[in-house]
Amino acid sequence: MDFTELMNFLMQQPLLALAIVSILVATLGGMLRRPLPFLGGFVRGVGNLGLIAALLLTIAQVTRFTTGNDVALPQLGMPAQTVEGGETRVPMDRDGHFWIKASVNGAERRFLVDTGATLTAISPSTAEAGQLRPKAMSQAIMMRTANGTVPAQLTTIEELRFGSVVARDLDAVVAPGLGNANVIGMNLLSRLASWRVEGRTLILVPHHPQPEAS
Repeated sequence: MDFTELMNFLMQQPLLALAIVSILVATLGGMLRRPLPFLGGFVRGVGNLGLIAALLLTIAQVTRFTTGNDVALPQLGMPAQTVEGGETRVPMDRDGHFWIKASVNGAERRFLVDTGATLTAISPSTAEAGQLRPKAMSQAIMMRTANGTVPAQLTTIEELRFGSVVARDLDAVVAPGLGNANVIGMNLLSRLASWRVEGRTLILVPHHPQPEAS
């Protein structure tokens, strides 16, 4: 790996870059402590604070996100979801899964509802259409799918809307390895007042039902 490849890799792993820089700063501070005790102690303290910050940010991400769940990706379908009495009702598609038509910051896309996925996952094309950007100071994570392990970047969806459901500031992952597929995970479903399956229909009940977009 040459210097350019190394720099590109570190740009994709900001927490790792922060840890490496902090170690170098702390080492430099240790070297300066004998000839310049005050300056050396200060520089070393800055390096140690950087290491602590990298550790805390890493712990926060691990606590917040679980990426070990498999994401099923069957062929895309187009269910005809409806809104009745504030509930969004999604019929099971022919492939045995539930699909919804949702808008990501106004861009309309199709999503598979997967209760086995911790996080909502979107394709790069959906991220581009919704003008989504990777989270600052978040390193790439690895996500297991039916097609193997793929790299993913964390992002935030300002508004995801379908039927009577509107989710704002929703954490998601952008995973190039998923192709054009999009998945709604438990981090969205857990925000609802309730959700259940009756026969071949998925029923989603938000806390505050919104009017269906025309």
